[in-house]
Amino acid sequence: MQTETVQPGLFARLAEIGRGSARAGASPQTLYDRHGVLVVRVGDVVVKAHQADRDHGAPFLERVRLAGTLPDLVLGPLGRPLTVDGRTVTVSAYGEPVSPNLELPWEEGARLLAALHVRGVPADAPSWGRPARVARLVSKLGDGPAEDAVRRAFATLPAWIRGEGDEPGGREQRLIHGDWHLGQMVRMQDGHWRLIDIEDMGRGDPAWDLARPAALYSAGVLHPDEWERFLGAYREAGGPAVPAQGDPWAGLDVPARSLAIQIAATCVISAGKDDRPLDGPEQAMIDACVRISAAGDAA
Repeated sequence: MQTETVQPGLFARLAEIGRGSARAGASPQTLYDRHGVLVVRVGDVVVKAHQADRDHGAPFLERVRLAGTLPDLVLGPLGRPLTVDGRTVTVSAYGEPVSPNLELPWEEGARLLAALHVRGVPADAPSWGRPARVARLVSKLGDGPAEDAVRRAFATLPAWIRGEGDEPGGREQRLIHGDWHLGQMVRMQDGHWRLIDIEDMGRGDPAWDLARPAALYSAGVLHPDEWERFLGAYREAGGPAVPAQGDPWAGLDVPARSLAIQIAATCVISAGKDDRPLDGPEQAMIDACVRISAAGDAA
């Protein structure tokens, strides 16, 4: 847990908001301060300053309303978003994040996603939209062997993911989280888990919620036993993103490849900012990109 922040002025504003919302006095703590996001805990509430470059207009308000209809699955904001120094700020109840030092809750995450995916889709649910983040990150890459490997893999993705065409139809639209990983879950005081971070939640292909663990498994970063725990629990809960039996990759292949490339681009950019070499798992993601591009050349 971080206790200091590089955004001291904003930290003070969020701490003030938290003190006005918390049920008991407590010292403010920085939970997260990366990628333009600042999250401060004050007692039983969490105050989040969202990324300044994300659209938090009408679609975000629709997502806030949608989260409010799913209290058994999603931990949404306690009220309407605030504006602080030009930043969108939300206040939520505090939940305990996933601890890397304990057994990771793959089954719980899978069951949450399956429960979300089988809910009815409200007529006014916002669209998740195309997976634009991978193209945005690849566009930020500099020069070098790792960067080239990521770009070559990116070139093998369907044109619509690269921003060069319309998304094809055919996959049933469901309610999806849109950016799921274990960091998007918290455990409440009653012991139940909830999904957090609703910026991408909406109507879309549920396979994209399984894409990150599928990508990490394909790259050899996620152990096969953990992948099987996750996939098995999702199937047992009736999740519609993959068949109940048999090969799951027909629907997961493109999302998994896209997330592998997105994660690899993030790794390269992060290592460059820190002026350090890639570590083992990061290099594994670059190696996955090499395999993706080689398979694309062979196809």
